Amino acid sequence: MKRQLAFAHWVLNGLLLIGAAIPTLAQAPEVKLPLHDGSVRFAVIGDNGTGKPPQYDIGNLMEKYREVVKFDFAVMMGDNIYSGHKPKDFVEKFEAPYKALLGAGVKFYACLGNHDDPDIERNYAPYNMGGQRFYTFTKGDVQFFALDSNYMEPRQVAWLEGQLKSSKAKWKVAYFHHPLYTAAKYHGPSVDLRNQLMPLFTKYGVNLVLYGHEHVYEHLKPQQGIYFFLEGSSGQLRYHNLSSKSAELDEVGFDNDQTFMLMEVAGDQLFFQTMQRNGKIIDAGVLNRQGAAKK
Repeated sequence: MKRQLAFAHWVLNGLLLIGAAIPTLAQAPEVKLPLHDGSVRFAVIGDNGTGKPPQYDIGNLMEKYREVVKFDFAVMMGDNIYSGHKPKDFVEKFEAPYKALLGAGVKFYACLGNHDDPDIERNYAPYNMGGQRFYTFTKGDVQFFALDSNYMEPRQVAWLEGQLKSSKAKWKVAYFHHPLYTAAKYHGPSVDLRNQLMPLFTKYGVNLVLYGHEHVYEHLKPQQGIYFFLEGSSGQLRYHNLSSKSAELDEVGFDNDQTFMLMEVAGDQLFFQTMQRNGKIIDAGVLNRQGAAKK
């Protein structure tokens, strides 16, 4: 029997919420991560800010996993808010879908996509952008570099090079909106952006790159020794948008449902798993830090 999605409107704690029936998990959340003591654990979402039922489904699933995994922050790949930036849009497309996560103290670190309003969103406190279009922050052994790929002007490139050059972090993670490599058909890769960023990433030892924009999930094969993931289907989705080149470029490609990722960095290893809305794991594995001595 087909499950009917239903919109429900209600007021809770003074906030207008828009909810939807949640796809039923076949079992308790399945966790592939080792959950080592002192590890850095975080979620990855992208192209999420629709305010529609699938976004709420993902938000609820994230909370179920948080209760087990205990991740305390999430990075956002841009297109955080679609179709309007009034206060009610931030409620319906961010605060309500992730209400339980926000209530549990999870911090969200956004970058800017082409549907975002930089002047509003960089000053929206729950996005933790500190009023900047690009910024960096550190969690344990991991330094994150959130970039504005809408406009990679010389000032931002110079800032990025300075930050990467001075970084002492064991793991360097860059994230932004537009993909450098993708097998998705709707937009395709941003080659100009690739030509600007890859020389810096390879020169200064960036380990992991995350982005969105294409509304699919891709675990790409390493490029010039760097790990790449595209997470652009945490709210939006383009069914069957991966081209025939996916088998050549991707370790795993998925364009049938909305998804989100969990990552755990422990020492010289990065563990990850990716779930669709019903909780089924579509991808999981472990990545070894480039250049780390083999035990």
